[in-house]
Amino acid sequence: MKAVHIPEHGPPSVLQLVDLPEPEPGPGEVLLRVIAVSVNHLDLWVRRGMPGVKVPLPRIPGCDGTAEVVALGAGASRVAVGQKVVLEPGYTGAGSVFREGRDHLADDYGIRGEHCDGFDRELVCLPERYVLPLLAGVDPVEGAAIPLVFLTAWGLLHTRAHLHPGETVLVIGGASGVGSAAIQLARQAGARVLATAGSEAKRALARELGAEETFDHTDFDWPKAVKQASEGRGADVVVEHVGPATWDGSLRVLARNGRLVTCGATTGPEVRVVLPHLFIKNQSILGSTMGPKSCLPEVFAGVADGRYRPVIDSVMPMSAVRAAHQRLEDRAALGKIVLVPSE
Repeated sequence: MKAVHIPEHGPPSVLQLVDLPEPEPGPGEVLLRVIAVSVNHLDLWVRRGMPGVKVPLPRIPGCDGTAEVVALGAGASRVAVGQKVVLEPGYTGAGSVFREGRDHLADDYGIRGEHCDGFDRELVCLPERYVLPLLAGVDPVEGAAIPLVFLTAWGLLHTRAHLHPGETVLVIGGASGVGSAAIQLARQAGARVLATAGSEAKRALARELGAEETFDHTDFDWPKAVKQASEGRGADVVVEHVGPATWDGSLRVLARNGRLVTCGATTGPEVRVVLPHLFIKNQSILGSTMGPKSCLPEVFAGVADGRYRPVIDSVMPMSAVRAAHQRLEDRAALGKIVLVPSE
């Protein structure tokens, strides 16, 4: 079978398409033929190398997607051969990204494509507890763009920020995968949604998804415009995943008792915090990774009935993985890039 390999850290040119033996399902596992797999910023970080994080190489990237069941291992019975399924991005020894009744990650959690090999391949074996039947009416290619970003956005808004109806949410980078999901989830939760984006096309997309007003975060005065739009109060919740390029502005627009919640650092790993501003206004800065797998059925039900939609920039063959990484790295994508194994 064909699979993408990261043999060494570096630019997109290090990615290789290699031949590997076809896997066979063990007890409790299912053999899956990958239909589509999305490209996420996580794939870029794994490929480039992350400071302080050692990823064994070679590594197969790709942390979420869709597939068709090809064969069942002994004891597997929850899915059937020929059934289309969603591939979950997270895994733990307990079978759930979050432990029951807790709002933090289990000690033994992992993410496909980083902590183990991912889904940029033609065939994969998984324990059947990590596949979710794909609802009728959800296109498998579109479905591949849903799991990681909606899980992450759900974790940001609900698990960590505890969003309430009527609050104002500012989504930084509203046209990104996580940003586009966060806009939709916040709007569905009854919040007033504002968003930033770096181009008019991206701001238009954010408005289309439900943002009431949008702002150009490349404009030095964007925080002032956000404060004006909120009658000087600011945002109760700021969804951050950009890092240094927007961090100072994000803190400036955070309301008293507000929560800034972050899941990424696409422009760098280090930011500054002015402590008096933080404690005088009783603000919170919260980190968030992934989200509860229990939200996936609700998310996919929302996609099936039209409440949510994945935003697809382009669909490329897996052989074009270098171009896909480059497009995402150049911030040229308007939505998610999806890879399909077949040409």
